[in-house]
Amino acid sequence: MAGRCYGIIPVWKRRANPLTRIYFPDLIPDHGLCQLPVAKAHHVAHVLRLAPGDAVTLFDGQGNAWDAVISKCARGDVSVQLKDRREEDRESPLQVTLAQAVSSGERMDYTIQKAVELGISAIQPLMAERCVVRLSGERAAKRVAHWQGVVAASCEQCGRNRVPVVKPLLSLRDWLDEAAAAGGTRLLLAPDGPALLRELPRPAGMVTVLAGPEGGFTASEAADAVRFGFQPLQLGPRILRTETAAVALLAAMQALWGDF
Repeated sequence: MAGRCYGIIPVWKRRANPLTRIYFPDLIPDHGLCQLPVAKAHHVAHVLRLAPGDAVTLFDGQGNAWDAVISKCARGDVSVQLKDRREEDRESPLQVTLAQAVSSGERMDYTIQKAVELGISAIQPLMAERCVVRLSGERAAKRVAHWQGVVAASCEQCGRNRVPVVKPLLSLRDWLDEAAAAGGTRLLLAPDGPALLRELPRPAGMVTVLAGPEGGFTASEAADAVRFGFQPLQLGPRILRTETAAVALLAAMQALWGDF
């Protein structure tokens, strides 16, 4: 009986896990060794518990990704051998900015995480009158940096190679001028809005979605948004929580006009 011939699988492909993705925003060479920063090294070695020979993917946040294999994995010292570079476009055909009034605790993190998974292009955090959390100065900068980390982690999970930007925190009224100048389709999530999403035409360009905090926008804030060209839009007869509303709208937009 003739023996079977088994092909030899390269070490760097043996334990490939497409879900092991590492965001590496620094300049990545096309080939050669690349040493991970200490925080990333700790995550790889002690959280993911990867070992030399394990395959990973590095991506730079600008649309490029590299197949790689771990060549060294010690405490605080992880190096990877870069293989092939590839461009993978997993971006939505919709260009949507989510302008989200800041919500408390994990609600804001949840909204940002799911918005990234649903293809958001950028996130603009806003301070509104009914925001439970009040942020300014150094606290605001630290919170924005935290949200940018949430975005990066979400991209690692969902396979996006372009990392959306979390813009600096602004007050709603300061931001409205900027939003009006940017143009495009502007939608205001409002429980009593006269329009439904399915009644709207497919947007031709950029879309900006404005979502309120836990208590919603005040009547004067909503009126200001309408005055700056935002169209009030309701999501059915039920009132959705702040962490649900924007996510539900983004999913519906992808189903109607995007890549679902």
